[in-house]
Amino acid sequence: MHIGIAGAGLLGRLLAFKLAGSGHSVEVFDPAPGPQVPVAGPRAAGWTAAGMLSPTAELESADDKVFALGLRSLELWPGIVAALGQAVELHQRGSLLLAHRGDEGAARRVVDLLQHKAPAGHAPQALDAAALRELEPALHGTLQAWLLPHEGHIHAVQAMASLALGASAAGARWHWGVTVDSLQAGEIHTAQGVASFDCVFDVRGAGARPAESGSDADAGFTPGVRGVRGEIIWLHAPGVALQRPLRLLHPRHRVYLVPRAGGHIVVGASEIESEDRSPISLRSMVELLAAAHSIIPELAEARVVHTETNLRPALPDNLPRVEQSPGLVRINGLFRHGWLIAPALVEQALQKLT
Repeated sequence: MHIGIAGAGLLGRLLAFKLAGSGHSVEVFDPAPGPQVPVAGPRAAGWTAAGMLSPTAELESADDKVFALGLRSLELWPGIVAALGQAVELHQRGSLLLAHRGDEGAARRVVDLLQHKAPAGHAPQALDAAALRELEPALHGTLQAWLLPHEGHIHAVQAMASLALGASAAGARWHWGVTVDSLQAGEIHTAQGVASFDCVFDVRGAGARPAESGSDADAGFTPGVRGVRGEIIWLHAPGVALQRPLRLLHPRHRVYLVPRAGGHIVVGASEIESEDRSPISLRSMVELLAAAHSIIPELAEARVVHTETNLRPALPDNLPRVEQSPGLVRINGLFRHGWLIAPALVEQALQKLT
C-alpha cells in the first residue's frame, strides 16, 4: 500500500517504522525542520517526556483501557528496540512510590486506589526501610515506599531519533518543513499540493486541533483536541545513582525522577491546563526541584542542564481515541500516556488496517 502519515511525533515514527518495515510505501509530512530535536519552535510532545512506562501508577487517573494498552506496550517495547539496532535505553526494573512522613493521608489515598484498581500482581507492594535502601541507596530521610514491580522507562530522545533512522533505512520518505493544511480519506493537502494515498494516518497530536471553533473532522481536524502544558527539568548529578523511576506522592502535586545514562536525571512534570509554550515558570521549577531535593539531598550539587515545556495532546475525557474509516485513520488524545501506550495503539490500528 501507498501510505501517507501526517505527523512525525512518536506515533508517526512508530507507524513509519512498522509500515515501511512491512514493505509498504510510506511518506511522512511534518513541519519540523528535520528528524532531530528542533532547536527552536514547537516540537512533537514525544521529545519532551521522561519516557515512564507505568501502567499501574497511571491508574490513579486513567482507566482499564489505558492500563491494558500499557501492559501490551511493555511487551512490545523490547522487540521494537531490538529491531531498531540502535542504542536506546530501556529498563523494566519497576518503579517506586514515595511519601514523606506527615503526607500519609495523600499517599494512602493513592495507594488504596491503585490496590483497588490494579489486578493481582500489579498492586503496590509496601517496602520497609531496609528493602528501600537495598533497592535505592541514594534515597535518604524517613520515607514510606511502595514498589510497582511491572513498570519501566525508556529514553525518549534516543528512541525518537532511532525510530526515524530505522524507518528511513526501511524506505520511508520524509517531507520535513511541510505543514499539513488539511486531509481526508486518501489525501493529504499541503502548500505544495495534494498527495494521494491508499490510506492516510492523522497522528498530528495537538497539531490536529481546529484552527477555528466550529471546524470539524470533515475539514481534516479532530474536534475537542487541546494542549495540556507540561514542564520537565534535566539535571546532571553524576554522584547520584538511581535504578528506577521515583514518584513522590505530595498533597499538592506529583513529582517524578527518572534516571538517564551519563549521570542525568529527568525531573517532572507539571500538568497545567494551558496552551502556553513559554519557558518553565519559577513556581514549577521551585516546586519540582525542592521536592526532588527533599528525597535526594545530594541533588543540591546537581547542575540544571536545561528545561523543557511542551503541550500534550488531550481529548475532553483525557483518554486516547482511534478512529478508522476507509482510507483514513486518526489516532489522538494520548495525553500524558504517549510512551506508555503508543506501541499498543499502533498495533491495534495496523491490525484493523490489514
